[in-house]
Amino acid sequence: MAEILCYVTAKTKEEAEAIAEYLLEKRLIAGANLFPVESRYRWQGEICRGTEYGIFMQSRQECFPEIEKAVKQLHSYEIPCILSFGIAEGNADFLSWIHINTQNKRG
Repeated sequence: MAEILCYVTAKTKEEAEAIAEYLLEKRLIAGANLFPVESRYRWQGEICRGTEYGIFMQSRQECFPEIEKAVKQLHSYEIPCILSFGIAEGNADFLSWIHINTQNKRG
């Protein structure tokens, strides 16, 4: 099993919810945690500040290409943050839950 944690930021809570719901419906993720974040970043030569919504999502490595594609289609940003981190260790029951809930993807 190759479980991962994906991290995405979204412009609004509604956008974050829409992304998470879509990925859950497609069985590309097993779960998602949404939270507000204060962001500082450089964009087009300027330092910007703003409030965004972060999304941590539990999935499997093999799902990441489809997750990335879907997020790019649903996202309002020109260059969205879409990252994947391998899970080295974790609660075996939870990792199994991730695996089971991202199987048999259906539309």
